[in-house]
Amino acid sequence: MAVDSSTDQVSTSRWPSPLGVRTRLVASSALMLFTELALIRWTGSNVVHLSYFSNFVLLGSFLGIGIGILRSGKAKRLPYYSPIMLGLLVLVIAWKPVTVNRGSSSSVIYFTSLNTTGPPVWVILPIIFIAAAVVLAGPAELVGRCFAELPRLTAYRFDLIGSLIGIVGFTGLSFLGAPPIWWGLVVTVMFGALMIPRSPGTGRRAVATGLSAAFVLSPLLVMLGVLFHESTRPENSWSPYYKVQTKQYTWENVPLLTITVNGVPHQQAIPADARLQWEPQYGLPYERANVGKAPKNVLIIGAGSGSDVAIALKKGATHVDAVEIDPRIRDLGKALHPDRPYQDPRVSSHIDDGRAFLSRTDKKYDLILLALPDSLTLVNGASSLRLESYLFTEEAFKSARDHLNPGGAFAMYNYYRETWLIDRLASTAQSAFGHKPCVDKVGDDLQQAVVTVGLTEQDQSCQNEWAGTTSITPPPATDNRPFLYLFTDRIPSLYLVTLGLVMLAGLIGVGIAGGGSSYRRMRPYADLFLLGAGFMLLETKSITGFALLFGTTWVVNAIVFAGVLVAVLAAVEVTRKFKTPPVKIMYAILFGGLALAWIFPDEWLLSMPLGLRALVAVLIAFLPIFAANVIFAKRFTDTADGTASFGANLLGAMLGGCLEYAALIIGFDGLLIIAALLYAGAFILTPKIRQVVRS
Repeated sequence: MAVDSSTDQVSTSRWPSPLGVRTRLVASSALMLFTELALIRWTGSNVVHLSYFSNFVLLGSFLGIGIGILRSGKAKRLPYYSPIMLGLLVLVIAWKPVTVNRGSSSSVIYFTSLNTTGPPVWVILPIIFIAAAVVLAGPAELVGRCFAELPRLTAYRFDLIGSLIGIVGFTGLSFLGAPPIWWGLVVTVMFGALMIPRSPGTGRRAVATGLSAAFVLSPLLVMLGVLFHESTRPENSWSPYYKVQTKQYTWENVPLLTITVNGVPHQQAIPADARLQWEPQYGLPYERANVGKAPKNVLIIGAGSGSDVAIALKKGATHVDAVEIDPRIRDLGKALHPDRPYQDPRVSSHIDDGRAFLSRTDKKYDLILLALPDSLTLVNGASSLRLESYLFTEEAFKSARDHLNPGGAFAMYNYYRETWLIDRLASTAQSAFGHKPCVDKVGDDLQQAVVTVGLTEQDQSCQNEWAGTTSITPPPATDNRPFLYLFTDRIPSLYLVTLGLVMLAGLIGVGIAGGGSSYRRMRPYADLFLLGAGFMLLETKSITGFALLFGTTWVVNAIVFAGVLVAVLAAVEVTRKFKTPPVKIMYAILFGGLALAWIFPDEWLLSMPLGLRALVAVLIAFLPIFAANVIFAKRFTDTADGTASFGANLLGAMLGGCLEYAALIIGFDGLLIIAALLYAGAFILTPKIRQVVRS
């Protein structure tokens, strides 16, 4: 059915905003996506546990969105609970932030400080999960109300447009380095525009207007006060990945700069002479490599604030390519490092992912150095992929080997925490270069080590021979399973327990929100539930694939998220305007796209020129996403209960977010198999297809 002016008029009387239904839907969807992204960024910057469970907020958001959609048909009041919970969440986290954390499980390593402040993980994570669900349920409820007033695909179309606006808006603020006060202002303005009447009226209407404004604005003003305080502190600044805090001081007459990110001490900018005097191990790569001569052309990945660059110049480098993924940390080093290495004409600075930089350059180096490139965050949208994951795979080491001049060497150093991790990296170097590396261990509890391997065995000079792997040393990480810090070949119990509780909370939450009717309403849409789970896995595979091919930078991540939504929107537009092939044909295209993604390995794509690589990667990644969403759009159009069917699809995405952790065992390529099984189940459960099969 079409929506006419009378529909808008009726809607306005039930909803205080005078905006038309399409405008409200776009605004509500934009608010939903923007708030989700802002919550992921802000909570992660103040609760360090979320550095390793970044999709925890995402899963809570999916649950809340599904519940909000299901509630929208029977809710009699606007969702004032949403801004109230948002204000409370920000207040609680600001009052009790978790600034450091170290996991107690030996099956997965957390590279953070050794002490913990704030609430324990079993307290703060459930609070954040539940709060995220409640906060996102509000905008979702507003979206669901609009869905009930529009034709199915028209509503879905404007929902996608609003989602794109939310992503683009948050990405733009990230590009500008805007602090969280700006995120809070955007959320406050949008909540106010959608939930506070423009005209106060008189009598009871004026009282109702005043109460509406109080319910919406009071908690949001509290939130803005907290965010303003955080945003205006002189030591705080914001990169696309972290909340960055700096402290300058002098120790033993040496000027120092300490950089803390997301509440965890991250790095220090120290003059090269002092660094080599206090910690001579930072000079070991230059002693172990390039026997008899100093390396002239050096590549440093993880250049940070510039201390490693300053050491390379001190050791005689004539040119240094300094690659750092975080522009804010590089800029702080450029402005505040005592040696001013980034101002040296011998240094070329690159804001990029190290693996992506190697894949795009033909330059050769005398020394390639991984200088403590451990991040404190995960790639947004991927539950187990860290910013540096693709730097430590066997394929990455081979790429470094191929970029060495004759006589060159590859080296890395870090605080590795565990002996098995040092041996794993050394064995990866041995596998890539064909001979044992030099391994220098520094005697402290944090297990600092320097691993250096020459292009040939004659290009390195080891003080002691590395003993080799032991029976407990894990095999080298690969591009398919880039989980360097995972000791076992099983999903850690910490993850399993957490995911089990997430699913239990989802079952209970949906049951409560629907008043016992939710599951009955969603039962006919089991196929849409499976379509949502499969789509989430396709999205994860796209994110991780593009991260490998083009870098784990926030720009690539934002482009992929937007690209997925564009592919979905294109599927909706094609379904609306053209006669699409039968669903069975679209399923055939979907499974063909999955087979195409399985057949063509990432190594094949990495060998292509950049332009061709991008074209082929887009085709392989987005063909199954497009086909899957044509299927969804056709099915969604015919559903009898739009909110229940859409809610089932969103809750399926929550299941997909949990299944994503299976990559720890079977790798990211294995997610394609799980997605294929989910889509096969959806195919079997599709009503019309099922009737044909039975007949």
